[in-house]
Amino acid sequence: MYGISTIGRAVTARGGRRASRSAAGLALVAATVAILTTGCSMQDAICGGGEYPVMTIGGTGSACVPDDEDPPKGYVRYPKGKVPEHVDDKWDMYWRTHSVDRSGRIIEVPAGS
Repeated sequence: MYGISTIGRAVTARGGRRASRSAAGLALVAATVAILTTGCSMQDAICGGGEYPVMTIGGTGSACVPDDEDPPKGYVRYPKGKVPEHVDDKWDMYWRTHSVDRSGRIIEVPAGS
């Protein structure tokens, strides 16, 4: 009887180790899938939560403003549909060479300005 009991414990111990390895492996796979499927969320956001980006009038400067505040003097909101969300995204790259003038028209900014 002693041999059967020992074998039973050995199987249970191995089964327990196998289950914990499987759980760890499953968690690793789930984390990898989550990272791969989120795509853009891995990029640096232009602004933090509770903020929105603004740009300087006539220049390529930018800042982040709390959602409940208006842009500071000399800054405006980005035109609707052309707001950068992540560093180096389409609109972040675009606004490095463009701005808006005091009338709100999009202008090209000369290099080095």
